[in-house]
Amino acid sequence: MEHEKAMVVFSGGQDSTTCLFWAKERFKEVEAVTFDYGQRHHLEIQCAKEIAKELEVKHHILDMGLLHQLAPNALTREDIDVVEGENGELPSTFVPGRNLLFLSFAGILASQVGAKHIVTGVSEMDFSGYPDCRDIFIKSLNVTLNLAMNDTFVLHTPLMWLNKAQTWELADELGAFEFVRNKTLTCYNGVIADGCGECPACQLRKKGLDEYLSVKGNCSI
Repeated sequence: MEHEKAMVVFSGGQDSTTCLFWAKERFKEVEAVTFDYGQRHHLEIQCAKEIAKELEVKHHILDMGLLHQLAPNALTREDIDVVEGENGELPSTFVPGRNLLFLSFAGILASQVGAKHIVTGVSEMDFSGYPDCRDIFIKSLNVTLNLAMNDTFVLHTPLMWLNKAQTWELADELGAFEFVRNKTLTCYNGVIADGCGECPACQLRKKGLDEYLSVKGNCSI
């Protein structure tokens, strides 16, 4: 596959940055696409720009402001608190249709630049209950994209069956551990690297990091 081209759906966060390193190791040519959907912290887009520049990856930014208009949520509205889902409900950070739209537009962009591979960092292990992070959704959309565009895209999900500790392990295996830890933005409050330490995204990231470092430390003894 190394002679082929990949498009990485890229937010500048831990997961998508790990996927970017993963793609760069596997494909001769890699481009990245970031979606501007009115996210609460525009720093996320700036962070993605800087990472793409440092890694010498061609970077596309697409305006998805309509998503903010259609589906107000805690990631786009400061007057909506970030809260985890209770009693089977989805978290306030869930954006209905986000991955459906993002991956569809990534497919359209990929077709324009000659990329047959689309890489996304969704995971069914640490996905907060988001239905559009499930493996069955990705497989379904892959078929739909190919039918709709009469093409042969392959949707890659290298993190699908990894928890956060295993995602840190993958970053380490790719030689990107320090880069991902210090230069990515996962925090819902817009704090780069280890984040605010209080929001659900930071807690999940730290829990995985602590677990991985603990296992790594035990293995090195």
